Amino acid sequence: MLILRSAHPFTNNSLVNFLVPVTKGAYLLSTLALMGLIIVLGFYLADNRGKLTTSGERYLALAKLAAVALLFSTIGSALIELANLLGASILNAFDLITIHSYLTQTTTGRNFLFQIIIFAAIPVILASAKRTSIIYAAFGLLLLGTLVPLFSSHAASAGNHGLAIGSIIFHVGAISLWVGGLFGLIILPLQERARNIARFSSLAFWSALTVALSGAIAAWTRLHFLAGWSSLYGFLVALKILLMALLIGIAAKQRKRIAAGVEIASRPRLLVNELALMVITVAIGAWLSTTTPPISAADVKLESDPVLSITGIAMPHTPNLSRILLGYIPDGVMLGLLILITALYIKGVRVLSKRGDKWPVGRTIAFASAVAVTDFATSGGLGIYAHFSFSYHMIAHMLLGMVAPIGFVLSAPITLAMRTLPIGRGEERGLRGTLIAAIHSRYSKIITFPVVALVIFDGSLFALYMTPLFGALMKSHSGHFLMDIHFLLAGYLFFYVIVGVDPNPRKIPHIVRIITLFAAMSIHAYFSIALLSTSTLVDGGFYASLHRTWNTNLLADQHLGGAIGWAMGEIPILIALIATFIQWVRDDSKEVRRIDRAADRAAAMGEDDELAKYNKYLAQLSKHNNVNGES
Repeated sequence: MLILRSAHPFTNNSLVNFLVPVTKGAYLLSTLALMGLIIVLGFYLADNRGKLTTSGERYLALAKLAAVALLFSTIGSALIELANLLGASILNAFDLITIHSYLTQTTTGRNFLFQIIIFAAIPVILASAKRTSIIYAAFGLLLLGTLVPLFSSHAASAGNHGLAIGSIIFHVGAISLWVGGLFGLIILPLQERARNIARFSSLAFWSALTVALSGAIAAWTRLHFLAGWSSLYGFLVALKILLMALLIGIAAKQRKRIAAGVEIASRPRLLVNELALMVITVAIGAWLSTTTPPISAADVKLESDPVLSITGIAMPHTPNLSRILLGYIPDGVMLGLLILITALYIKGVRVLSKRGDKWPVGRTIAFASAVAVTDFATSGGLGIYAHFSFSYHMIAHMLLGMVAPIGFVLSAPITLAMRTLPIGRGEERGLRGTLIAAIHSRYSKIITFPVVALVIFDGSLFALYMTPLFGALMKSHSGHFLMDIHFLLAGYLFFYVIVGVDPNPRKIPHIVRIITLFAAMSIHAYFSIALLSTSTLVDGGFYASLHRTWNTNLLADQHLGGAIGWAMGEIPILIALIATFIQWVRDDSKEVRRIDRAADRAAAMGEDDELAKYNKYLAQLSKHNNVNGES
């Protein structure tokens, strides 16, 4: 238990007050510096077929230093924040029991602990970095450590809980890429800077668009009443909006110059001015993160709702068809991801169209259907009631784990990416080469093994619902989002192995796919029966804590969820089974046509076809055996 000690009346906390913004500034600068160096290593500098070249060694050494600085600034921020919380001096805060309690029993402390673990892994993996794949792994860890704690930032207490969290996560992520990309561009030599100015321009355009949109949403969720704009928080938001408008204007002007062929790489002063303006904007954003936002009367009423504090959503009325079909409370993170992948998919189709290539309409329809199903199961009426009832949660689970993944798999996103991603320069792999290498990597071969995919798909059901994990994840927005993402990815992997139209690192026989489907059907049925047979609740008391006035028999609702899982789980698997049979027949037909074409070519050239050659081989083998037998 965390023990808060009263500060001694003569304790001077001026040092702690001074160090709070200092450590936060060090954290921000080291984060942006590391982001810029990773962008240089992974996206700006040309690699040699996936391997880092000697020109990147200097930047790799700087990245290691930035990673260590980020780790220590995070540790320092945690300790200074603890001292500030206790109202004690820094030395008094250095108590192992108190530090342990802080890092494990408070939300802020757990966020710091998560960041320390993630950021400690980055310099370790960079120490052995020889390939760009390691750089991409460090990039993913940096984003993870930076963005995940935002799930419990001050945005989590906003009236529009899900939308506020989503907007701040995309806002911080986009501005980190923007500032980091510009920093990386400035530190490059002139020749490399000229080679990469177009790449940064594209990154800056999409980042600026995301920053502007997410910032507007974040401001609306906090300042949706007139009096809020007269507060310090409102002033800082207005100042940040002005700076962002200037930055977007500069970025648009630079983009026009690049399109017109104007050389700006040799003018670092322009880039430095832009970076300085960005740093000021980021500093304003950091100030905002430590400033208490204004609260309206409506927000006070919402924040006093205990259900809102648990789920982020006010208790909905008794569910009916119209409320389920028409209800909508946006889950900002999932909605943002759906918008992002939709924009990328549309861009890919447009690139093919400009080249004169056609993309099958059916694949686009499959993608749109999968996006719509995912949105309905997370932000629509079904997604709303999934927070309050196990049976509705199970319906959403089935849609996310079995229906939406089939649509995503049939939309062939990997094929679209391979046909539209830019190729590398010279010996550089580029994004397309990296994707191809990832598909054929050892890791991909492991997870696409049918048994492994089946264990992830169905085995995770028992790990989630038959352990305390389900109740723990339901109690936080990040936990709920993690479950939704797992359902989507596990389902996508399974159906990619079974009915996927994209390139697969393994050639899996159709009979093995069918056996895997029957196994999945059996395991899913067994799980549903086990859920129907339960005599205790599997949610760890989560639904009981909501005190809902409708559907109050929680155990009966849980059994209904098991029945729904059984019924809904069989249908997609049967559809996949039929699709597998159809693919099997089509593949056999293609093989027959291939053999016929080979026979026709052999006949036209006066040669034996494959069947005749094989028969001759058998005849010679039989004659040889007879001769050996007579001798």
